[in-house]
Amino acid sequence: MDERRTGVLAGLSAYLLWGLFPLYFPLLEPAAGLEIVAHRIVWSLLFVGLLLTVRRGWSQVRAAVADRRTRLVLSAASLLIVVNWTVYVYAVNAGHVVESSLGYFVQPLFSVLLGVVVFGERLRRLQWVAVGLAAVAVVVLTVDYGHPPWIALALAGSFGLYGLMKKLVRVDAVPGLFVETAVAFLPALAVIAVLQARGSAAFAHEGAGNALLMAFAGVATAVPLLLFAAAARRIPLSTVGLLQYVNPLIQLAIGVFVFSEPMPPARVVGFAVVWLALVVFSADSLRQARSTRRAAADTVPAAA
Repeated sequence: MDERRTGVLAGLSAYLLWGLFPLYFPLLEPAAGLEIVAHRIVWSLLFVGLLLTVRRGWSQVRAAVADRRTRLVLSAASLLIVVNWTVYVYAVNAGHVVESSLGYFVQPLFSVLLGVVVFGERLRRLQWVAVGLAAVAVVVLTVDYGHPPWIALALAGSFGLYGLMKKLVRVDAVPGLFVETAVAFLPALAVIAVLQARGSAAFAHEGAGNALLMAFAGVATAVPLLLFAAAARRIPLSTVGLLQYVNPLIQLAIGVFVFSEPMPPARVVGFAVVWLALVVFSADSLRQARSTRRAAADTVPAAA
């Protein structure tokens, strides 16, 4: 019970921190999105490197880099997570927090479709219903926005594909994140150098407070990931799946109540259809998890 409680608290803390990101990135202004992402990469690498030193985990990094397949998959994961970070920071700073929350509502259903396409998984009837409802929601929101919700789709797609890459290799969270950020480190340094040379960089030109907040982005990136890894080891996947909706719910609340982003009736309907899809999906997942546990219990032989 203590392990389960610890896992739930760790998972809840991770998603709470991710949900509060829309309040953090505006503090970095006047830094543009590209500069924020570049510093996020650089400081994440340094912070994770420090963690690896403290935890003596460099052997895992060497093992990951030595394996060609793992190296290629983590390089692809690096590209995807950089795309995700860039789109997300742009969305927050451009006043599209509500649409970014939609991306993380839709992402679990996108991951289900990836399982069908990539791994040949077969969906249950209610899972297909959930996916169909999500497709209807996208159509409704396309009509409302006047164009497809590209930010939401880009966030859902990039993070879903990132999760797929992580599923293809068996590397722990900290060494995996180090390799991913190391792949993007030199391009990130180049971006920072170009911005500094042009005189358009905010870092070191907007006071010590701005510089410290920019550097802290590395900690803000790594800590939720570590909490999530701790949760995943201690609680069932179905519980993790339910906790993940805390993140977009907080983002939606921040977008509407803090940044006063519009929620016209058609948009409310679109979100309501997404939530209905997630209720159907979660209910089916919980039912399947209970069935699996009962079946496992029935197959355990009685003690002599």
